Amino acid sequence: MRTVILRRGLVALFVAAVSFGVLTQAQADTLRIGYQKYGTLVLLKAKGSLEKKLAEQGVQVQWTEFPGGPQLLEGLNVGSIDFGVTGETPPVFAQAAGADLLYVASEPPAPTSEAILVPKDSPITSVKDLKGKKVVLNKGSNVHYLLVRALEEAGLKYTDIQTVFLPPADARAAFERGSVDAWVIWDPYQAAAEQQLQARTLRDGKGIVDNNQFYLATRPYAKQHPNVIQTLVEEVRAVGEWSKANPEEVTRQVAPLLGLPEDITRTSVNRQGYGALFITPETVAAQQKIADTFYQLKLIPKPLSIADVIWTPPAAVAKAQ
Repeated sequence: MRTVILRRGLVALFVAAVSFGVLTQAQADTLRIGYQKYGTLVLLKAKGSLEKKLAEQGVQVQWTEFPGGPQLLEGLNVGSIDFGVTGETPPVFAQAAGADLLYVASEPPAPTSEAILVPKDSPITSVKDLKGKKVVLNKGSNVHYLLVRALEEAGLKYTDIQTVFLPPADARAAFERGSVDAWVIWDPYQAAAEQQLQARTLRDGKGIVDNNQFYLATRPYAKQHPNVIQTLVEEVRAVGEWSKANPEEVTRQVAPLLGLPEDITRTSVNRQGYGALFITPETVAAQQKIADTFYQLKLIPKPLSIADVIWTPPAAVAKAQ
């Protein structure tokens, strides 16, 4: 009897070990992507082409939506996603907080797809008028740098305004209530506020910021699965090129995903940058300037080296060798 029980116990342990191995393998063969309510990843998700490509490599795709870049990179930092897209600023804050991330690729500049907005009947007519006023934004998001640069251009210090940090949905509510004087925001929230609330654009990014979108991965995932990352970037680029040539189709496809009317979605689609490329030295230099600016403002605790967190695609490594 004791022998039978022992054998049953061993069988149970064996089954558990096999099950754990299968589960671990399944997790290892899943690419977890974080995306936001805008950008090429939304189009890639809708198109379904990535799933088909990665299925050839035995990899499944899992998508998770985030309200903003800082929240997405927190997900990446704690290991709930492997890859995601944000604006320029969130990676700087994430790197400063110790996130083990790598810049993989970036989209071309889209400076008009973020802006400082004021209510339609606001007496504020210039960035200079923001002195002493309450300005709401998502802390550490791409628009954080837009605000810094716009204030600098207007001859104001960052400390000359009162910053209120809220995620987009809460920020819009505060903006509509009139409890803040201005809102720094990106598309499609920007386009929605312009058309639904008749919000006025005080200053967009044209001439002062690039507003690049960056694709980032955890360092362990990028190093262990370089071919998956390369395939992913190639698919992002292909969808971006298709989007440039088919803005109306993109609008019809994305509007229901965003839960927005086509006229608002079309504005966002037209202001977006398309055509992801692997990181260039020029992009590194621009991102380093942002990191240095935030360190000087004491918004991050230490100086950063952007060059230390750039991923090199396998093809580039092979070419160098």
